[in-house]
Amino acid sequence: MTKTFKAACVQNCAGPDMTTNLTRSVEMIKKARDMGADMIALPEYFSYLDVDDLGLQTGSQPEETHPGLAVMCEAARETGAWLLAGSFAVDGGSDGRSRNRSYMIEPDGTINARYDKIHMFDVELGKGESFKESDNFEPGTDAVLAQTPWGALGMTVCYDLRFAYLYRSLAQSGARFLSVPAAFMRTTGMAHWHVLLRARAIETGCFVIAPCQNGSHGRANTYGHSLIVDPWGNVLADGSGEDEDIIIAEIDPSLVDEARGKVPALEHDRPYGGTYGGPHDEA
Repeated sequence: MTKTFKAACVQNCAGPDMTTNLTRSVEMIKKARDMGADMIALPEYFSYLDVDDLGLQTGSQPEETHPGLAVMCEAARETGAWLLAGSFAVDGGSDGRSRNRSYMIEPDGTINARYDKIHMFDVELGKGESFKESDNFEPGTDAVLAQTPWGALGMTVCYDLRFAYLYRSLAQSGARFLSVPAAFMRTTGMAHWHVLLRARAIETGCFVIAPCQNGSHGRANTYGHSLIVDPWGNVLADGSGEDEDIIIAEIDPSLVDEARGKVPALEHDRPYGGTYGGPHDEA
C-alpha cells in the first residue's frame, strides 16, 4: 500500500462522433503509458458529449454492447495500465433514463468497479446557460470504493464534487485516493474547480485525481485544468485551460498517513443538535 506509482489524467475534447472520440482517447492513453503512468484517468462523457438545441447528448447505449467500454477494456489489456473510464452514458435506469457510470478497469481488462453518479447537475447559471441532467439520467444510490494495488479509491463524478459528505464517508470507509472525472462547465470551473478539489483533498487527507474535458461541445464549453492534488492540498499537476492535455504526477501513498497524522479530522466527528438561523430570543 505504500509503494509509489504514477497517475495520469487524459484531458480530451469530445464531440458527437463516438468513434473519433474513442480513437483519440486511446492515442492519449498510450502516450500517458509511455510517460510512465500506472493509473490513467479519463473525463466524464469522454466518449461522447454534445449540447444542441435538444439539450445534452451523450450517446447512451446498453453496457453490454457499449463500444466505449469494449475499447477501454482492450486499451487496458494493451497498455497494462489501470484505467479509470471517467464515465459513459449507459442505458438501464429503472425509469427509462440512463445512468452516468464510471468504471475502474484492471490491466487485464477486467472491470474492477462501477459507480453511478449520485448528484445530478441541475443548474441555472444565467445568460442562457441552463442544464438539467436529471431529465436524462437517473441518480445512483451507492458510494463505491475500487480496490487497487496502492489502496482504495473512492469513485465520484463531476457535480458530486460539491457534496463534501460523500467524500468524507468515502475516506472514513477506507479511501486513500479520490477520482473526480468531470466535464465541468467553463463558467463554474473558473470560479470553483480548483478550490473545491483542493478542499476535498484537505478535508479527507486523500489524493484527488480529477481529469476534466476542455473545449467546445456544441453549445457548451468545458473548463479543462485537469488536476492531481496531494493530501495536504498541494497541486501536483494542472492541465491546460485551452487544449487537450495529459498530466502526470508521482503518488506516494505514505503522504496520506502523514497528512491524517498531522490533522486527524476524520476521527473527530461529534454529534450535534439544534437548528439555527432564526432571530435570537429577546432577553
